[in-house]
Amino acid sequence: QVQLVESGGGLVQPGGSLRLSCAASGVTFGSCAMGWFRQVPGKEGEFVAAISRSGGRPYSAGAVLGRFTISRDNGKNTVFLQLNSLKLEDTAVYYCAAEGARDIDIYFVRDEEYDYWGQGTQVTVSS
Repeated sequence: QVQLVESGGGLVQPGGSLRLSCAASGVTFGSCAMGWFRQVPGKEGEFVAAISRSGGRPYSAGAVLGRFTISRDNGKNTVFLQLNSLKLEDTAVYYCAAEGARDIDIYFVRDEEYDYWGQGTQVTVSS
């Protein structure tokens, strides 16, 4: 079955950087649009970034624009999220998601548009 495994989270100081990875298995990775979401306990999940199956036109939410960058390596079945200039409000559990139902080279920003989810990796920004 499809499995998404996130890694790279941890504790970092404000202004620091982290690189999150999401390794996919059980799916034709090159056929899946990929996305990152984050969630703070007690609050609704928030879209962070997305990328189409080919890697064209990576897209980031306004709250992280210019600081976070999504990318993918289809040869390694992995999607990445580079987090730079981290702020306290970036603290959350970050989830990787895959969309595999549509054969269209576009990206998606709504959680209901994704078919598979990882279990998340914790990012904590603290001084």
